[in-house]
Amino acid sequence: MSRAINNLLIGAIIIMASGVPTATAALENETKLTIVNPKTLYDPSPNGYSTAVIVPNNARVAYISGQGGQDSTGALSPDFAVQVKQAYANLRTALDALGARPDQVAKLTIFVVDHDMSKLEVLTSSVTEMFGKALPAQTLVPVPKLAIDPMLFEVEAIVMLE
Repeated sequence: MSRAINNLLIGAIIIMASGVPTATAALENETKLTIVNPKTLYDPSPNGYSTAVIVPNNARVAYISGQGGQDSTGALSPDFAVQVKQAYANLRTALDALGARPDQVAKLTIFVVDHDMSKLEVLTSSVTEMFGKALPAQTLVPVPKLAIDPMLFEVEAIVMLE
């Protein structure tokens, strides 16, 4: 092979290789959720959620059952804000048991008994306290009743495991 063709091939390989992420960079991207809030849609982040979240290929996913506001004895406060705070503490305990962090939660579904706009401040502050800026996708479902009569709030989660 001529020297000119050999140099051309080496140059092409270098150019092609420079666009390939390193194994570390590729691995980091494969273990993080991607939060998507399109500029052409309403910005939901002030309300404590994201429009969409992308889970990387080949990620293991865990589903956390609905966590209510019961304390370790099973007792429920009659106060909505207390139940919400305890339910998020219970969710954190479930995440810890999985070896997961809040920034690995892709989706929340929350159920609120007799929901009205007065409850939004409690809900938003609780979710932003736990998740910071890594807000998962979220759906709020108003319901007339949950599994246990004094239960006013429940949160379930879909989590990406590393």
